[in-house]
Amino acid sequence: MSWFDPDDGDHLKEECGVVGVTGPAHAAHHAYLALYALQHRGQEATGIVSSDGRRFHQHKAQGLVAETFSPGIIEGLKGSAAIGHNRYSTSGGSTSDNVQPIRVTYHGGEIALAHNGQLVNGSTLRRAMETKGSIFQTTSDSEVILHRIAASRAGSLDARLMDALGEVTGAFSLTILAGHCIYVARDPSGFRPLVLGKMDDGWIAASETCALDIVEAEFVREVEPGEVVALETFGPRTVGRLPAADQHRCVFELIYFSRPDSIVFGDSVDAARRRFGQRLAEEHPVEADCVIAVPDSANSAALGYAEASGIPFELGLIRNHYIGRTFIRPGQNSRESGVRLKYNIVRPMLAGKRVIMVDDSIVRGTTSRKLVKLLRRGGVKEIHFRVASPPVRGSCHYGIDTPSEDELIAANHSLEEIRNYLGVDSLGYLSEEGLRGSVSAPDHHCYACFNRQYPFQPPVETDKAGKDDAALPSRS
Repeated sequence: MSWFDPDDGDHLKEECGVVGVTGPAHAAHHAYLALYALQHRGQEATGIVSSDGRRFHQHKAQGLVAETFSPGIIEGLKGSAAIGHNRYSTSGGSTSDNVQPIRVTYHGGEIALAHNGQLVNGSTLRRAMETKGSIFQTTSDSEVILHRIAASRAGSLDARLMDALGEVTGAFSLTILAGHCIYVARDPSGFRPLVLGKMDDGWIAASETCALDIVEAEFVREVEPGEVVALETFGPRTVGRLPAADQHRCVFELIYFSRPDSIVFGDSVDAARRRFGQRLAEEHPVEADCVIAVPDSANSAALGYAEASGIPFELGLIRNHYIGRTFIRPGQNSRESGVRLKYNIVRPMLAGKRVIMVDDSIVRGTTSRKLVKLLRRGGVKEIHFRVASPPVRGSCHYGIDTPSEDELIAANHSLEEIRNYLGVDSLGYLSEEGLRGSVSAPDHHCYACFNRQYPFQPPVETDKAGKDDAALPSRS
């Protein structure tokens, strides 16, 4: 549904957003703006740690960026280097201790880290370190990386960081603050995006290019998979490269997570979603009067469907963007009433019409079912549901906190059973072949949530206290 919908249980939830800024006299201000642009990647908590060269300054709390940072707080985050993080936890639980960036002091000085992703072997590494006496202050797997840096016997911080990341398996896009320097790193499989930008007075690294745009930075390039880069006063310096691995870019970044105005994995997100919709129209044509989107994340796919089918696109569902988090409480009943708070239909446009409703994905199906009921009450004659991705049948272990497989509607029910549950006249999903044919470098993406072909063996125990910070809230 919408990127700013922390309680939407019928879509894979956002993961996390990271940023690092070095050079500007007040780096935290730029980090704040970047986090504002990356709010869609996590609405549970946010934080910034800055450095003035002598000491760190930090502020972090549960809540949205605009709720957490006042002008006075930003002013107090002094220094020409800063990192920031927006969180939706895939692990560790929703507690203040787990809000990032995580900051520690060890024999080498102060260091802070922000992490988007999830470590497959995080729990194993943590148990080994705890056995040797390490004391953890959080339940997030992200802290494992900091402990490995501190425990490394390598000489320089460059070498310590390479040593620490050498034994880590899974998904990570990192920004790490040490003095005036910011290190950025991306896992060898390239699961999560991370880009570099040049500002007039410094450099920025962020999860998406939309964060570069807001600070008027020029997009330079992606951080390459397996690359570790130091952002210093004179510019980026490649510290080293982790052992090469097959590429497994998360295709859901293009389907749902990233903002449509971003460039992710070298592709325009909006253009990719339009291609998904166009291919969906080819695979599942139907006679209808109009095409509508489930706003906002399905807008581009619905436009693509309309373009390919020749059926006009209409604004059929309107989303209320001004619902405060206070009004949405956990639990099924609140989610169902939340649909009525968040969405309304344009009755004169849809009454008596045959409608194609396009959404980006379905997880549990409960919100989709409520939306269908809303359309029926508005007098829609026929509803043909089209999904711009394949059926979600597997949990993610690389940075998205998916529901368990017994909660995924497509993992447990046939297409006809799902159609009956939703109450629609027809249902069609984009095929995996169609999805692959619509992305650049199709063999370099991860499709495990659709086909359960995992790049790395998932952990035997799904340790919710040992994942990282990028998540998919329950879909209902």
